Amino acid sequence: MARAERPEPVPSRTPFSQFPMQVGKWRGVQEPPLDSSVLALLRLDDYLTRAYFDPTQDGVGLYIGYYGSQRQGDTMHSPQNCLPGAGWEPVSRSMLPIAVSSGAAALDPEIVVNRYLIQKGVDQQLVLYWYQSHGRVVASEYWAKYYLVRDAIRLNRTDGALVENTGATQAERVAVEFVKALFPLLDGYLPD
Repeated sequence: MARAERPEPVPSRTPFSQFPMQVGKWRGVQEPPLDSSVLALLRLDDYLTRAYFDPTQDGVGLYIGYYGSQRQGDTMHSPQNCLPGAGWEPVSRSMLPIAVSSGAAALDPEIVVNRYLIQKGVDQQLVLYWYQSHGRVVASEYWAKYYLVRDAIRLNRTDGALVENTGATQAERVAVEFVKALFPLLDGYLPD
């Protein structure tokens, strides 16, 4: 109980405004800022929305939403809830292991992310996403909540992020390559 009353430490991190526009072979294009009504709903502390394109013009969208604290009801919103609210219907969902070389949470050379196929009318998109906090990558919403509570008790920290990339359904290979290039760059932007 005494721990719950202590102020939560604010971890040092680099703001997303300084995130590189070049990720491996991909070149970034800034997306328009989120609408004020969306920001009021999400209550983020920092976020990034960009599109990245490789030299062949294969592209992926990148969204990272960071929460410095999730104690006052400001919690990450699952894409499983937000995307259907925006008119996208789920087609399939699975877990996808991706080998990563180094960077944030790279104690294990492999991370597991959510692979979510969605559809709106005739358009389909592939979404890869995960939750990341305190050097840990978690695909499961349930495990992410468990670690949130555990870290609040043990570390007095509830900061964390949702990392999501979207792309064409036929380009899963491109999305995986982008995650491999992106992952090591997250150090410093998402505190351990």
